[in-house]
Amino acid sequence: MTVKRMDNVGIVVESLDTAISFFGELGLKLEGRATIEGEWAGRVTGLRDQRVEIAMMRTPDGHGRLELSRFLTPRVVADHRNAPVNAFGYLRVMFAVEDLDDTITRLRKRGAELVGDVVQYEDTYRLAYIRGPEGLLIGLAEELG
Repeated sequence: MTVKRMDNVGIVVESLDTAISFFGELGLKLEGRATIEGEWAGRVTGLRDQRVEIAMMRTPDGHGRLELSRFLTPRVVADHRNAPVNAFGYLRVMFAVEDLDDTITRLRKRGAELVGDVVQYEDTYRLAYIRGPEGLLIGLAEELG
């Protein structure tokens, strides 16, 4: 059996409202928001007595989803937000955008900072990394031609 699809990528944040607003500016749509708790939730994550506020956001094409989580209990135990791109673990999400320059301009108004430079890969893509809310590393790719 092979994988059928990737359902979502999860990101833990301090401010759910700020993250929702930022990813909304990028073009993702809020599908829903809820507080998750109870014995079943702790069993699936291995964190007993967890209480987590989540927001599910969907990409415009309807295929990709981003699950934003704000842990109420237990407290967050590690912070990887400012890790460089070559650190171990999941560190970034890459989004395809229509207009890279416009996207960067709009996201800068929400606190995003460019990491390095906007670069072109052959005649295929223009690429950039930004730091979004709370230092989250986000890749942006504009397909050329």
